[in-house]
Amino acid sequence: MNISDILVEIRPAWIRRVSNSMARGADVRENFQAQLERFYDLLTQAVVTGDPGWVDTILYEWANTPTQSDLRNGEKNMSTILNRMLMTNYEIAREDLSETDAMELLGAVLPVFTYALEKAARYEMEKHVAYISNELTKVQSQMERLDQSKSSFISVAAHELRTPLTLVEGYTAMMRDMIGGENNKQVDALIEGVNSGIQRLRAIIDDMIDVSLIDNNLLSLNFQPTWFNHIIDLLRQEVEETVKSRRLTLEVEAFPGSDVMFFADTERIFQAFRNIVNNAIKYTPDGGRITISGRSLPGFIEVIVSDTGIGISPDNQEIIFGKFGQLGNTLLHSSGKTKFKGGGPGLGLPIARGIIEAHGGTIWVESEGYDEKECPGSTFHILLPLRSEPPDPKIARLFNVEPRQTD
Repeated sequence: MNISDILVEIRPAWIRRVSNSMARGADVRENFQAQLERFYDLLTQAVVTGDPGWVDTILYEWANTPTQSDLRNGEKNMSTILNRMLMTNYEIAREDLSETDAMELLGAVLPVFTYALEKAARYEMEKHVAYISNELTKVQSQMERLDQSKSSFISVAAHELRTPLTLVEGYTAMMRDMIGGENNKQVDALIEGVNSGIQRLRAIIDDMIDVSLIDNNLLSLNFQPTWFNHIIDLLRQEVEETVKSRRLTLEVEAFPGSDVMFFADTERIFQAFRNIVNNAIKYTPDGGRITISGRSLPGFIEVIVSDTGIGISPDNQEIIFGKFGQLGNTLLHSSGKTKFKGGGPGLGLPIARGIIEAHGGTIWVESEGYDEKECPGSTFHILLPLRSEPPDPKIARLFNVEPRQTD
């Protein structure tokens, strides 16, 4: 027999066997059988014409069936069904056909099924990738909503805490005026302790507000003439007592560009560098060294803060710039901010990055890894543009700076 006659002869048995093996239940089998009959007709056309593309249409429909329940019987996919169909051809060829007809059948259908399996695998992969992409989009959207909720909570909590803190601060000042003074030094000492706690709490609240401003792109900058060497000198004075108590060495190396005037928000830039240096102090063991250096680049200045501390693992070198990404040891959260490995809310570096990026700069860290014994250290790089004029023309006129003309 020729291949057309063979396919016509085995058609009923082929459809019956595949339907019985793949579908369960009379209703499911009836619908599935209609699909099998259509596939078999297309398979016959593909064999007769020598063009396996005849099966593309039904494969594409099966791949894009929302549930594929009629075809998959639950968890069975297209590849499973096609393999079952091919096995049925082998069984029929072995059991119902002569050796010559069996070889004719298998030689004709095998290229079509090979093509169909490759096509089905591609369709299923595309479907799977689309599903995963859709799920990732949903997760990303949920994460963005969650992050926005956290930012909103931080903002609300910070502002809600400010009011009672102001009240405590005011009543503390009144107590000092009423019962403090030279004749009651014990009360003065207690009030001083309360004030110390107030200052620390206010610093945390201010950090929370800054994070909220950065997250919502509301951080406003007051551009003024600025010099890096002035900022570094102020910073060195501020941390001098801490560095001395921790027996650390703070070295400041003169570098080209540090004495060049540029426009920036001096207070915010100082805040960013204070956070970075305080981070270096916190994670450098007593007796260690912190070095501030830099270099001048075309249109930019790079400031480098390196330390001989415990280092940062590669997995954490991006996380530390995220909110609450470096909370420290919770057992040390009552300790000072600059105590070795002392705890904190994990906002210093995120705020520093937000301030630097608001100026059009960037920050990154390099470290060989985390090791408390060998102390490989960390190196923070801060790249900032050397603005020769403030972005606001009104401010430029205040400093007698002519705004550049643009075409």
